[in-house]
Amino acid sequence: MSAVTAGRSTRGVVDLVFRARELSIVAALAVLVAVTAGVNGNFLSGQGMKDILLNASILVLLAVGQSVVVITRNIDLSVGSVVGLVAFTVGDFLAADHGRGIVFAVVLGVAVGALCGLVNGLLVSFGRVPALVVTLGTLYVIQGLDHFIAHGRQINAVDLPPALLSLGNGTVLGVPYLPVIAVVAMLAVGYYLRSYPSGRDFYAIGSSPEAAGLAGIPVRRRVMGAYLFSGALAGLAGVLWLSRFGTVVADAANGWELQVVSAVVVGGVAITGGVGTVYGAALGALLLTTITSALVVLKVNPFWQQAITGALLLLAISVDRLLALRVARVLRRRNARHGS
Repeated sequence: MSAVTAGRSTRGVVDLVFRARELSIVAALAVLVAVTAGVNGNFLSGQGMKDILLNASILVLLAVGQSVVVITRNIDLSVGSVVGLVAFTVGDFLAADHGRGIVFAVVLGVAVGALCGLVNGLLVSFGRVPALVVTLGTLYVIQGLDHFIAHGRQINAVDLPPALLSLGNGTVLGVPYLPVIAVVAMLAVGYYLRSYPSGRDFYAIGSSPEAAGLAGIPVRRRVMGAYLFSGALAGLAGVLWLSRFGTVVADAANGWELQVVSAVVVGGVAITGGVGTVYGAALGALLLTTITSALVVLKVNPFWQQAITGALLLLAISVDRLLALRVARVLRRRNARHGS
């Protein structure tokens, strides 16, 4: 068998394994929804499903951006604080001048988020500082900046333009705008990562940064681009957070960075990089959101949510390790067979 055929076969094995991982999340979602609906029929009501989709949308956006970073064998812990900073900053501008519309809000939010991502990217890729240290530091810096700007104030829905609030609660053909935006972003990023050479570079970097560099891939620029993109999506998520909730304080989205990382890892994106899809990350976000809603419907103590999320995270990491060992074993056998 030729090397090209063997390479395609190898890729097919890996794709099949992780496609099964995503299908398992879909199965888990179906079981969770069925059990919860059996206990309380209102869980599948129109309003109930709308609430789940709205609550999941912002987490999905953040998970999509985080996936690109994690695929490169890095992490971004600052996304939650970026959401809070953008939500308050944009809200402050709009409250001061109602003449500024949705376009201004989105552009400003994405620009602020991208700037935060650029700082992270420069420090990680060109400063060679570990991603965990950089993004943990910027998390606290951004939170401090947010509290400094807020100075104890809060943004109220009555101070915001009605058009912005309708973005967070309006629908198109009966489907809320927020899930539509999240799905479009997910499909666009997923297509880019799979279909464009520059998109595949992220996977090559995550698999082996040294080998990617030797192959001529601009590793530093790609890593910086991943952080820039993650920050920009976090900025967009901040605008959507503002439009969804209306009332915003300085600590909005506080702690969400851990939910985002959990969604990404549960969705099959390996924390060691080089493996996973944004589709899986989005499914992970939807699963965590559905679990939260189910616990409320089932009247389970909300403190169990964190325990369940932590358990899922540990389970996902363990499954990733077992799958990696299984795939490596299969590939070794195939390579030995082809070499003989």
